[in-house]
Parts: sequence; C-alpha cells; structure tokens
Amino acid sequence: MRLSELKDAGRSPSLPLSINLADAAGSADLQLLTLLRVLPGQRYVGAGVWRGTPVLAKLLVGGNAARHFQRELQGVKLLAEQGLTTPKLLADGLKEGEGGWLLFEFLDGAESLADAWAAVEALPVLADEQHLVLGEALTAVAHMHAQGLWQEDLHLDNLLRHGGKLYLIDGAGIKAETPGQQLSRPRVLENLGVFFAQLPKRLEPFIEELLVHYLLANAEHALPLEALQKQVDKVRNWRQKDYLEKAGRECSLFSVQRTLSGLQAIRRSEVQAMQPVLEQADALIDQGHLYKTGGAASVARIEVNGRQLVIKRYNIKNTAHWFKRFWRPSRAWHSWIEGHRLEFLDIATPRPLAVLEQRVLGLRSRAYLVTEYVDGPDLTACFAPYVESGDAPEEQVDALVHVMQQLIRERISHGDFKGHNLFWHNGQWSLIDLDAMCQHATQLSFAPAYARDRARLLRNWPSGSALHQRLDRLLPKLVE
Repeated sequence: MRLSELKDAGRSPSLPLSINLADAAGSADLQLLTLLRVLPGQRYVGAGVWRGTPVLAKLLVGGNAARHFQRELQGVKLLAEQGLTTPKLLADGLKEGEGGWLLFEFLDGAESLADAWAAVEALPVLADEQHLVLGEALTAVAHMHAQGLWQEDLHLDNLLRHGGKLYLIDGAGIKAETPGQQLSRPRVLENLGVFFAQLPKRLEPFIEELLVHYLLANAEHALPLEALQKQVDKVRNWRQKDYLEKAGRECSLFSVQRTLSGLQAIRRSEVQAMQPVLEQADALIDQGHLYKTGGAASVARIEVNGRQLVIKRYNIKNTAHWFKRFWRPSRAWHSWIEGHRLEFLDIATPRPLAVLEQRVLGLRSRAYLVTEYVDGPDLTACFAPYVESGDAPEEQVDALVHVMQQLIRERISHGDFKGHNLFWHNGQWSLIDLDAMCQHATQLSFAPAYARDRARLLRNWPSGSALHQRLDRLLPKLVE
C-alpha cells in the first residue's frame, strides 16, 4: 500500500497493513500491526515493524500532512536538543502527494500516566498513590519549562513510564519560547492551567498542595494561586464546551449518525455493545424490569450479556404532544448532554452510553436513552426510617450537602429534585432524570431555580418532621 492510500482507509482499516516508505537508505515496507490512535483521513498512529525493528509509527496524510509533519518533527527535535527524555526518532520522511511519516523506538510495556491515574483515581482524594502519579507528571512539566518548552496539549496520556524513566511524547504539541532558558511566568501559569484543568474537579481545592511537586523541581517563578486558578477556570470552561459539542458529532470519543430517519449517538468504546440495544430497544423494555410505563416515558432495567443497563423511552402520547415535541431537541438528547456535563464536572450520575431519536422526514418522534445501571436505594428509601427522629446517617447527609454545593458551584439546577431522583451509590448521591437540568449562564437566573430545587427536595418529608428541619438547617442556601 502507498502512504497516500491511507487517506481513504477510514477509521478502522484492515490490519496488518504493509506500507512502502523510503528514506536515505532506500525503500522498505512498514508492517503496521496495531492502531493506537486514528484521525480518519489525516493521522494514523500505531505499532509496527520496519527493517526488523519494532517501531511506533506516526503516519500523516491528507491536505495538511506536510504542515503536521513539520510540527511533529520540530517538536521532537526541540525535546531531544534540550536533553529531555523522549522516544528516539529512528527515521522520518515527507513526500509530496503521499504524506509524512515518523518512526520512533517502540517502548514495549510502557504505561501512560493516564492509565496509571485510572488505576488509582477511585482512591481517597490525594492518596499517596495519586500523589505519586501527579508528582511524576508535574516534575516532568517543571523540567520542560526549565528548558523553555511547553506542551500545548498537556495531559497525562502524553507522559509514558518506561524503564524507570518518564518519557515526553507528542512532538506536535511542543512549543518553545527561548529554548534553553526558563519559560516566562505567564506561559508557565497558562500551561499549568491546562494541566490542572484536565484533572477531576474534586482535586481543585488541592492545587496548592500539588504545586509543591512542580516547585521542588523548578522554583524559578512565584506562582500566585489566584492567577493559576483563573487559568484553570478558563481552560476547564473551554474543555467543557468542546466536550459537549463532541458528544453530538462524529469524533474519536463518540459515534454519531444523523439522517432524516433519526439521530444516534454512542460512546465510541460502546458501539459494539450498544448498537444491538438500540435496535431492540422496545423489545428489551417489554422484557425488562419496568420502573415506569406509559405516559410521557417508559423506564426499564434490562440485562444484556450479563450487564445491567437502564433504558428510558420518551413516548409521544398523542398528536397534540407530538406537535409540542417534534421541532425541538428531544428530552432524551437533553439528558444525554446533561449526563455528559455532570460527568465532566465530576458530579455523580449514571454514565450515559447511547441515545436514539427516531425521526420521520427529519421530524422528531420517539427517543431512547441508555445509561449504566446504578445499584442502590434512592434518597426517599434511605431516609425513610429517620423522618421522625432526624437521625439520618451523617455520611449520607454530608454527601447530600456536598452535591448541593457542587450544583451551586456550577450553577446547575435539576428541575425535579424529588427523592426518587437521587440514588446512593459508592458513597455518594447519583443524580438521575436529567430532563429538566440546566446550567445557568448567570446567578440571576440560577438563584430562583436553585431555591425551587431546594424547596422540592425538602418537600420529600413533612415540614414538621425532625428530618425536614435538620436538612433545612444544613442544606446550603444562596447568599442574598
């Protein structure tokens, strides 16, 4: 295969692939065995063998191949010239009309810090194991900054553990101010803002503590926490907007299909599992454990290949109801987006897996949402024994206060805060039924919406009960 033919190979070309590449020593075939990352028609990254040597291949095709090749090559050279640890570039080439390629030494058994973090993320906040991962990352970033470089797309996937060393990868994102000299303070703050914005929101109160790892390796600049937090907020807001847009379009994270007969979105990692579920949604609901049926929605717990899921079908009750719904995004789609918003903001909710809007000539009809199943009692059931005494478990009360504080912080109103819409799972309250959820642009619109949420939550118990009075004292109120 010629390199240029990759441009039309799509997202999942058949492997192995044999691609002819030529350098100063002549031409040889690259045997591409696996693909690690694909940007269809533009970039293919994978492991292979070239001239008997295992390599990590970056193959760049399409109209922007030359520009992307030069960026990658320049970044790799900057890292190497400044003595920073990065995989060795074994060969490279650029041919007009074909594309560009870079072959790196293959770090067999390497572990990204993203994978290392995933293994410890569920531990208590800032457990020693978490400190170790983030400390490694921040130390590497500090060394990079000391050499006048920064990684534009700074995240844990671009740091690899191998052989007792930490490798910096992805040359395309490497930028330089003055190579060999300390990076300026504004650029340091900006880049650290990118780093911390990638981490779970619950770590934000500990940025100052984590920053010690950076300062131990590079104490060139005083780094005001307030200025750093502004950068974190700026990047996080941009990332949230970008992530929610991706949830509605074809990309590496989501498979999205839009036609006149429907709109379907599935997490890309779940396509194989979810496609049959969407195709048989009605039958699965009928066979499943029904929580709610008829009216505006039907909800069922189902089991597919030993995995428990929840399907919610948004019904069209009659012609008048259809006239109200066909012209605007379905409640299923709204819940799909809001579920991803909560997930991004580190607020517990069952993970949304797939959504389907059925359409007739582009006009919306029934819709379906598939989420993970959360196994646990709801708020009403948890607190039922304590209505008169008010002695609900401290852990659950504190967690309820915490989730309200999270919603205040993000200016999010739920819209239907009854006890059946909060489930106790893994030591926290998980929010469901996100049909009316809204993230408000201003405090002016959020304040009355939050007041309604708080009042609705308290109405789950008689106003004269000890539990109602205890929660009314503890649940946060907005300062007027």
